[in-house]
Amino acid sequence: MPKTAYLTAGVPTVSATLYWKMRFLVGDPAAVLEFNEEVSFPNAKPSVNPNRKTAPNQTRLLILRDIENERARAAALADYIACPADFAPQTGLSGDREVATAQSVAEAFRRAGVELVISDRTLPLIYVAELKNVGIACECDVNRGIIERRSKDAQELEYIHEAQLATEEAIRQACVRIATASPDAQGRLVASDGELLTSDNMRRFIDRTLLDAGYQNVPSIVAGRKDGGDCHNYGSGYLYTGEPIIIDVFPMNKSTLYNGDCTRTVVHGEIQPIYAKMLEAICAAKAAATATIRAGVDGETVHRATIKALESYGFGYAAPDTEEAQTQIRLTHGTGHGLGLSIHEPPLLDFRGPELVVGDVVSVEPGLYSKEFGGIRVEDIVTVTEDGCVNLGSPLPETLDWLNL
Repeated sequence: MPKTAYLTAGVPTVSATLYWKMRFLVGDPAAVLEFNEEVSFPNAKPSVNPNRKTAPNQTRLLILRDIENERARAAALADYIACPADFAPQTGLSGDREVATAQSVAEAFRRAGVELVISDRTLPLIYVAELKNVGIACECDVNRGIIERRSKDAQELEYIHEAQLATEEAIRQACVRIATASPDAQGRLVASDGELLTSDNMRRFIDRTLLDAGYQNVPSIVAGRKDGGDCHNYGSGYLYTGEPIIIDVFPMNKSTLYNGDCTRTVVHGEIQPIYAKMLEAICAAKAAATATIRAGVDGETVHRATIKALESYGFGYAAPDTEEAQTQIRLTHGTGHGLGLSIHEPPLLDFRGPELVVGDVVSVEPGLYSKEFGGIRVEDIVTVTEDGCVNLGSPLPETLDWLNL
């Protein structure tokens, strides 16, 4: 049996897997080397972070740029902190930081007598090449880190809760801005400050709200009736009275890198009976899905609970490329997805979705869509427990009428 160790490497601002492993943000190459034994590294400095969380009889070495070492000793999740120069091979280090980091990783493993390195699916090829140069084999474990990242710890849950509250506040402000607008002669909405509302300027409004709160926001979905029938159409053009407008916001906290994700739908003015019925069905489906979620239940079971509730209202599910989806009011996507350092990550609450584990964080977002009527969606984020789930938001009201909220 070859002596084996484990590697996660890349750039933490790019690789969510690496950032999750080290929990320390830098913009240069870095690597986490893990050993299933106690290993001493005389060239490295010991961590002074009391929360480094390495398990007994294991050792974690973090290699990163030298100017980051002292901060990393206090904050990163590692037993030892080093820079590439601490593990320079006899041939010296490259002037390219990424190559130099990979060279030092290979040298550190060589000095520890490692013969086989196992990594996850995100490892840059340069590390494989440098390991090969010193005679160390490297294998990919495609499932490595997946379950571990799914099961969020207390710190991660707090980060997501914080992000979710900021997301909900941005949605609340956006829905209220639309609800309190006035229609012009063509039914187009004009905000109280005189701005003629469009999907684009509402996205900018949401962006400004989140920027002030410390969040970076990819384009939000602000989709009126003509666009809302396509569940992931970002929306464009004027917003009108009497139509459902989907507001879906999914920002990232610029300090923690954890995401929020929430959707509500707003109707300005009179709410047609069909929209009231769609909302009632969606809320019932969301409640049914939420009641089904617990550790040990698979994502397909949750999704089927959503579909069953929608069918009781005369709606149901249809694949998006079918005639039924084009002509009827239907759910055309899964019930939800995992969330954390990425907007979309395992597990899925969908057909063939995996068994849920304690600490999973998932969206619950049933929606109904129609080319004729547009779309309505309601979404919250929950974390999975042994016997149920817990909402990580406030929660926000499930309504189409935001006039007095």
